[in-house]
Amino acid sequence: MRASALDDVASLAWGLPSFRTPEPVRQAVTDALASDPDAGKYALPNGLPELREKVAEQHFAETGVEVDPDQQVFITAGNMQGMSSLLRVTLEPGDEVIVTDPGFASHVQQIRLCGGVPVFWSLDESHGWCLDVDALAGLMNERTKALVLVSPSNPTGTVFTESELKRVGEIARANQVLLFLDDPYSRFSYLDDSRPYNLATEADLADQLAYLFTFSKCHAMSGWRLGYMIIPDWLRAQVLKVHDANMICAPRISQLAGLAALSEGAPHIAEFRNKLMQRRSLICERLDRLPQLFEYVKPQGAYYVFPRIVAPHNDSVDFSMRLLEQVGVAVTPGSAFGPGGEHHIRVAFCADEDTINVAFDRLEAAYGVSG
Repeated sequence: MRASALDDVASLAWGLPSFRTPEPVRQAVTDALASDPDAGKYALPNGLPELREKVAEQHFAETGVEVDPDQQVFITAGNMQGMSSLLRVTLEPGDEVIVTDPGFASHVQQIRLCGGVPVFWSLDESHGWCLDVDALAGLMNERTKALVLVSPSNPTGTVFTESELKRVGEIARANQVLLFLDDPYSRFSYLDDSRPYNLATEADLADQLAYLFTFSKCHAMSGWRLGYMIIPDWLRAQVLKVHDANMICAPRISQLAGLAALSEGAPHIAEFRNKLMQRRSLICERLDRLPQLFEYVKPQGAYYVFPRIVAPHNDSVDFSMRLLEQVGVAVTPGSAFGPGGEHHIRVAFCADEDTINVAFDRLEAAYGVSG
């Protein structure tokens, strides 16, 4: 917000992809507006039946797990709204939710807004921000209701491994803790051509696992506010009450856009991923020229890098404000992502190449270039 009020700022702060919503999606909506008299009306609270059917097909193709489109598929106004509904249903005041540290700042805010207590599960920076699975059981007690996971991670870009996640699933099952899987970034993994392992493939966890997918990132639909959840049927009725009371339904026009996105084969995802891989290479190359400022772990997915500040500074907020006001570069202070994020910044490489280069040209001019 502060950066938006200033002139000539090269912003690497916001996780907003520079890509335009794909043309087939835009065209499908144009056609619907011209021909469908219901395009601007409410939908059912849990979503358009045809979209829920398509989501069930998509989920089976990706996980091998069959879900009932009427009882387990729920259309949301993005993962933020879906997570909010889950937390409102799940938590009583004082209940605890485990989140990774660093982790997505809005999850912490939502937990607190629901009267819950976020419990920070420290990631291991010395081993590439991996999960410390051995520490997980010790964070759980009778007040622990849920564990929230994002992989690839925001802000670190870590892709958690299959072996790590399977152990997490076993611990959650043994302790009867719900698993909330927030998935904005799984289409953007740079380790190989395969998708990151998804705990939602484990059918024996289905009764205590909610999987949340958003169209915002991989379909360049952040402003459409659309996502879906795969939830246990026993949760559906309570989620429906909260969802209906808060917003009635996700926008119907956005649901028509989502139906098109799932029906067109999504060739744009590979294009987006390739472009983001190029930007990842660019931003890492530029970071490598400023070792007097930063040390970093190369991100494995998503579109963020989370450098540690090695230059003299007070804290991540002070450092970020100096970059904004004195250098004209906007980044996000690492402390926003939990205690373990202090003395780091989050830098987003979903910005276009020109913005990345301008930002680092300014950093090099202000702090000098190594080598």
